[in-house]
Order: sequence, then structure tokens, then C-alpha cells
Amino acid sequence: MNHSAYPTFTNRGIETIFEEEFSAATAAQLLWKGNESFEKIFNAVKEAKLFICLQFYIFRNDDTGIQLSELLQQKRREGIHVYILYDHFGSFGTPRSFWRDMRKAGIQVRASHPFKWTAPFRYVYRDHRKLVVIDSEKAFTGGLNIANEYSGFHFKTRGKVWRDTGILLEGPIVNKLFKSFKKSWYAWGGEKIDFQEKNFEEHLSGIPAMPVFVDSSKKRRRMRRLIYYSINHAKKYISLTTAYFTPSRRMVETLEAAIQRGVKVRLLVPGKSDVPAASYAGKAFFSKLLNAGVEIYTYLGDILHAKTYVFDECWSIIGSTNLDFQSLRYNDEGNVGILDAGFASQMMEIFEEDLKQSSKIETKEWLRRPFGEKAKEYFFSFFRRRL
Repeated sequence: MNHSAYPTFTNRGIETIFEEEFSAATAAQLLWKGNESFEKIFNAVKEAKLFICLQFYIFRNDDTGIQLSELLQQKRREGIHVYILYDHFGSFGTPRSFWRDMRKAGIQVRASHPFKWTAPFRYVYRDHRKLVVIDSEKAFTGGLNIANEYSGFHFKTRGKVWRDTGILLEGPIVNKLFKSFKKSWYAWGGEKIDFQEKNFEEHLSGIPAMPVFVDSSKKRRRMRRLIYYSINHAKKYISLTTAYFTPSRRMVETLEAAIQRGVKVRLLVPGKSDVPAASYAGKAFFSKLLNAGVEIYTYLGDILHAKTYVFDECWSIIGSTNLDFQSLRYNDEGNVGILDAGFASQMMEIFEEDLKQSSKIETKEWLRRPFGEKAKEYFFSFFRRRL
């Protein structure tokens, strides 16, 4: 088969699957080295002229959170409007006084998915999105949260910053992300935002970019459909980086089928996880995947928290979605899909760089791992839908 005879992925094909139209990004900068994501976010916040919108799963009152809070309060004193949407579960440990101080400064703050005694089981649904929109000019999304382990504040005492990936975007795509923020803001009782999307020139050129933001069961189904479509349509390469990997049987079978089609499938997961139970649940499926021919690597640096997926070096998804049940079934997630070979090439460079700091799992050695490890994997695999 001549793989290059026709395109693997097309705008129309992806739009049909996810039921969302592509927009354009006039600039798309990957952020992944150390704390450069935070440097870019803080600098963009400092330069804001009209408004700042922040949506995060975790917003802690540690060194990082306090520094950002003080900066946002300063911007509010300068007349800049600030809107913060945090997830109730993700930011559960953040004291009310932290939010109260920001509200006193004139910052508007709302919580998503608050716990309700009348519907306690709804608390499994969480807003896992990470989004910053500034002046309809710039937008940031990715996998990180507002906390020390992501920003590197703990560098001197505990080693490296967590390994995460983000993307800074400019151009018409920012309008779509701003609309997404406003929809969430209003859903959780936020007051009206008077600022409008920016008017971009109609035929502004840029790379095709699509927001893969989901906030309902219907949209989560579309996101799952998009991920499976991407795996099923890849003809040469699939490179997956995920912080939490607890696959469904369908996911395992889909990856096996890709191998059978002659696709090179590589999976990068954390060597050590901040959620060991989820890590064990995922490892229960490694033997099956390794036997099928999937290459599995474990990251040897600090904790790997990135979520990036590259298919055939042309179609990339980057954001907050992990390949686990919580992300794919229960969370509101935020990603950006980019259909561009040049951008995918940058994504692959980062992937290859990560592999240099990773260990490849060899099937023979894996099968010889201690019985105690196998027992933990077997045990936690029963709970993988809740990890």
C-alpha cells in the first residue's frame, strides 16, 4: 500500500466526526520545557489591557497560586476585568479565604461542579479543563494546573518540575476558546461578560486548529469517537503520551488492530505516578499490548503529566484529556486539535526528546516482574472505571 497516495486525515473528515468546524491559529507555540508555560502565562497576564479569563481544575493557595493571585489583584486595580472558574473537587483543599480575598479585590470567581447533598453522585463529574484567554488576543491550554509542582516553585527542595505540555495560541481560534469559557462561566452562575470576540480578517491565514472542548455526555461521546477515529485512520505512526492510562477493552483492541495494519504504535506513560492505583490498573493491560507489538515507554524524569497524541505526523491533539475512564466518561475536558505537518513535526521532536529520558519496557523482562506487582495490577484493574 502506498501510504502517501492520499491524505490520512482531512479537515472534513475530522469535522464530521467531532461535529465542530476548524478555525485558524496564526501562532501556535508549544510550551514544555521546565516552567516556560508559567512564564508565558504570567507575561501574558501582565500585558492584559481589557480582560483575563482563567479556568483551572486545580488552583492552589501555594507559592504559585499566591503569586498569580497577587498579580491578578494588581491587574484588577489597573482596571482589567478578571474572571476565575475553578473546579470544586480539584481545588477542594484551597481555603475559602483565598477566594474571598480575590473577590474583595473585585475579581469575579465561580466554582464548577460544587458538591450537593441532593445529588452526591454527581460529584464524579469534574471540570478538568485548563484555559486562559486574554483580550481575545491570546489563549493558553494544556495539561497543567495552578500549583507548585507544575510551575517549578519546589525546584530547590524536591527536584524537577512536573513534565507537562501546553500551547499558546493566537488568531481566530482564540474566539472559539473565549466562547467556550463564557459558556462554562454562565453555566455556573457567572455574571455577564461584556467583552466580545475580536473581529479577525475573514480570510486570515493560519494553521487549521479546532477546539476539542467537551462539557456534556454527548460531547464526551464525540471526543471518544474522535480519538478512536484518529487511531483507526492512522496508517504509519501513533505516538501517545498520557499521564493516566487505564484503557477499556475497546481501546486495547483498537491499538492491537492498528498494529495489525502495520502502524507503529508508541505509548509513553509515567514511570512513577501521583496516582499509583491508576498506574497499576493500566499496567494490567501492558502484557497484552506488548504481545501485540505496542512499544511502551516509562518516563524516568519527574512525574509525567502531559497529554499529547500525534497521528501520522500530521494530526495532533494536545490538552487535558487522559486515556482513562475519568477523562473519557466523566470530565469536562479541553484540548486543541491541529492538522498541520509542521506542528506535528514539533510534537514528534518533543516526543522523541521525552523517549531519551524514558525506559522501553521489554516483553521478556515485563513478564518476569515480581508477583506482588502483578497482584496489585490485577486488584486495581477491577476499579479502573473509578480511578
